[in-house]
Amino acid sequence: MAKVCPNVLKTGGCTDAACDQRHDVYVCVDCGAVAYNEKAKRAHLNGNRHRKRVEGHSKIVYCPLCQIAVSGSDCWRQHVEGKKHANVALTRGVSPHVVPEEAGGDVVGYVFCSTCDIYVHESSWAMHSHSKGHQNKQRFGAMRSAMAEAAKDKHGVTVSGGDILDFGVLDNSHGQCRKELVLGIRTTVPTSAIVLLDVRLSPKRDQQHTCPYAISTAGIRGPMYSDWTSKVVVSFTEEHLGIYEDRVELVFQDTNLKQKFLIARPMRAVVAAPGYADLQPKAPFVPKKRSSRDREVNVVPGDPPPALGAMRYVIPLPEAEIPGYCHKILSTGAPSVVIDQFRATMVPQRFEDATYGRHFKALLWAEEYRSEQDLQIYDIDSTKLNRFNSMYYLEVPGLAEKRPSVLVGDGILVQPIAPGVDETKWYQGCVHTVRRMEVGMKFGHGFPTYPPAQLYRARFTLNRYPLRRQHQALDCAFAPARLLFPAPRDVLQSNEDVQLAVHNPLIARNPPQLQAIKAILRMPPGSPPFAMFGPPGTGKTVTVVEAIRQLLDQNPEAKIFACAPSNSAADIIAERLAGALEKDELFRFYAPSRFRDQVPLSLRDYTATTASGHFTAPPVPTLKSFKVIVATCVSASFAHNVGMPRGHFTHIFVDEAGQATEPEVMIAIKGMGNNDTNVILSGDPKQLGPIIRSAVARELGLEKSYLERMMERDSHKLARWQGVTVVQLTQNFRSHPAILKFPNEQFYGNTLQPHGDHAVINSYIGSSILVNPKFPIVFHALAGEDAREASSPSFFNVLQALQVKKYVDQLRSDRRVRISDRDIAVVTPYHAQVLKIRTALRGVADDVKVGSVEELQGQERRVIIMSTVRSSREFVEYDLKHTLGFLANPRRLNVAITRAQALLIVIGDPNVLSLDPLWRKFMNYIYNERGWRGEEPSWDTHAPVDEDGRYDVQVREAAAADMNDLMRRMESFALQGLNGVDADDGEEDDEQNVDRPWREVE
Repeated sequence: MAKVCPNVLKTGGCTDAACDQRHDVYVCVDCGAVAYNEKAKRAHLNGNRHRKRVEGHSKIVYCPLCQIAVSGSDCWRQHVEGKKHANVALTRGVSPHVVPEEAGGDVVGYVFCSTCDIYVHESSWAMHSHSKGHQNKQRFGAMRSAMAEAAKDKHGVTVSGGDILDFGVLDNSHGQCRKELVLGIRTTVPTSAIVLLDVRLSPKRDQQHTCPYAISTAGIRGPMYSDWTSKVVVSFTEEHLGIYEDRVELVFQDTNLKQKFLIARPMRAVVAAPGYADLQPKAPFVPKKRSSRDREVNVVPGDPPPALGAMRYVIPLPEAEIPGYCHKILSTGAPSVVIDQFRATMVPQRFEDATYGRHFKALLWAEEYRSEQDLQIYDIDSTKLNRFNSMYYLEVPGLAEKRPSVLVGDGILVQPIAPGVDETKWYQGCVHTVRRMEVGMKFGHGFPTYPPAQLYRARFTLNRYPLRRQHQALDCAFAPARLLFPAPRDVLQSNEDVQLAVHNPLIARNPPQLQAIKAILRMPPGSPPFAMFGPPGTGKTVTVVEAIRQLLDQNPEAKIFACAPSNSAADIIAERLAGALEKDELFRFYAPSRFRDQVPLSLRDYTATTASGHFTAPPVPTLKSFKVIVATCVSASFAHNVGMPRGHFTHIFVDEAGQATEPEVMIAIKGMGNNDTNVILSGDPKQLGPIIRSAVARELGLEKSYLERMMERDSHKLARWQGVTVVQLTQNFRSHPAILKFPNEQFYGNTLQPHGDHAVINSYIGSSILVNPKFPIVFHALAGEDAREASSPSFFNVLQALQVKKYVDQLRSDRRVRISDRDIAVVTPYHAQVLKIRTALRGVADDVKVGSVEELQGQERRVIIMSTVRSSREFVEYDLKHTLGFLANPRRLNVAITRAQALLIVIGDPNVLSLDPLWRKFMNYIYNERGWRGEEPSWDTHAPVDEDGRYDVQVREAAAADMNDLMRRMESFALQGLNGVDADDGEEDDEQNVDRPWREVE
């Protein structure tokens, strides 16, 4: 990158004609940030970093070593890396690695804003005090104060029950819950004469449902005099689980003073089921501070497991470590600034065949950096190691959930906690065995021997082998435009009439599947990639297997390399081919780290193992003799690394290609392809793509699969190239038509045709579980309450978890429809909710699959129950981003809905979900088909949905209007009130990564 001219930074322009330094930059006068193009400039000005700097937002920390205050995380990093800090540490003879402390009290040069709970630099105070965020918080604080004022006893009148009328937790085990509370009203002023004019609930705007609260004022007549107690009975009646909140308002008049006044009480009731208390947070949520790790440079290597020596590679893998300058860019600044700087300095300006490798290598480094950062949340500050013979066992919380994912061959860094220990020195434990709750490691020579009670720190490190394989593929010179950037001119059409003797009789009755197979058979060598677009339940893998068999039938010289992103997907292909191919025709490659008991029995004879039992690959001449080789996308590098010749495979198939990153798919294509190799992709770009943890990598395109990118090109437009370069499968064999209808309309242009087995898809029609006996979808409106615990930022909702259990109990006790636990799956977007639901089902229905949307993609169940979790009544405080989180991802909704065959149950808070236009459409569909249970929608379900509608703003305004209405009435009673709303910035995107599953790759 050209050096920036200092004149540009100082004055915004340079008049020196001889200057050869860079001038096409924009420098922010507020932040000092540099943007290298107009788009980056706009992104910065709209970003959080600029806004917070303009508003004076600053986090002040205190260095206990130097005893000074430091402003912001960037300044803290500069401080601890500076010479002054290092010299202080050296003088005192202590480590320079200290944890920053929160600054308390007065800080020189800063003003503490109690409204926003931040320190603001003196020079920025005027700007901050006039900022929108500060003023919103002020108004919301005033609004809360007004509500507190309304709840106060006044004019000598006291209302019993405290600040809130709390009905507590009501158990609905026996059906409908009912409870009454009595408000005792007394006047304590002897000479006063108070009249209770009105008792009412808060006005409900645009809601037709029946309120569970009711008020009785029978017996209250005339004025209330001193020491008289009048009673208002408030009753609550409800059968559905949920949190029910309202407000009761009592309007009085002092007849002596001729003045009205108001006393209000918020009301709350929780309808719960048994187990409610057991699922509550075990500890208050306290965000875990992400401490900056120093890169470990003094590491004593461990003793690697024998599995790592099971393969002999003739071509070594490159190290491909993150360059220092790249690491620096990724570790400095706000996300929007990092993205701009990364795009300007690391990513080639043009994306073409000549820059293809550099483009994706940069994105892989961004993803690696973020993955390393996310692994830090699993670091263990203090633990013991249990020794047995030469093995040390480390207990890893969350190991069974692959949080973190640990495989044989991984390294875990360990450091003893003891006085005088060199804190820069770490010992690598190489993982030899992985159990449910612990891993077994071996250390190298020199690992110190301590007594069993010794404590250690443990750090998890990223397995870089998958990344190194992708870098190796991207470094390959093979980069033909017809595979990477195909154009219509690259399409090689053949009019050859293909005759088929179909192996799978079901395909013979499916025209789109037949069309896809014939198109694959007609592909001349060297064609652009063929894309088979397979929406849910349309038989993608069945078609892939049939196409492979037909290729082998019609061309005995064909050699097939079949890949998939996961072992489970690759196993399905191999198992379906195993019945037709002999052991010398089909080879299923597994990584040496995989255990034998993880492999289906039907495939074990199609593998190769060493004398010690580890998976391996046979010699190259034997590999070349197989007609079909099956591997995962990442493990496909073995073929290149053992020395198989480029171009050996005539066809490379990638099934479920929409779930793999493009560099992963390129391991097979760029590693083994030549100018004649044909590539066939199958998948669904309308469903969830690969899991990408880095916001930088997502923004720059790593989340877009190779399949999706191909289908966006002119050479693969369905309207023109159907049956040539692309085919869409249209017959859905999975879901009931009512379940299929919404995703079909929203995502697939009404092209899908229901062809499911009627005995399966109609099995719940007429069931008592349904609201409408002819409509197999239920939306159960349940608010509940968002909760978090300990240091995990993942959300859970106890009442929704209990409602899931109630539905599972109903399903298992249904005598009309007999299903097993394995026919039911519960899907939820938050990992903490997964754990709560599993706890609720433990010992009751242990075989019910409970997982994230990502975990369920590609699977199907007779019954799908979805818990959406997010629920908030504080619409005035939080914005759409905060409240919905990544529930607002259309692909996540598509995947969740389309897993169900016969029954779909969605449990959620309609007031939250309706903030998103797509969710509002989905709920309108269910409500209008009479599949709704629980609290009625608060909007018109027949009104057209505005795709760009700011429904969050409307709801926030309605909530503010309700409070304003209360305050106006208070003002009319000669009380003072303020109104306002708060526009909270919501959560950082970082917190969502805790709910992104970790992929287990080889």
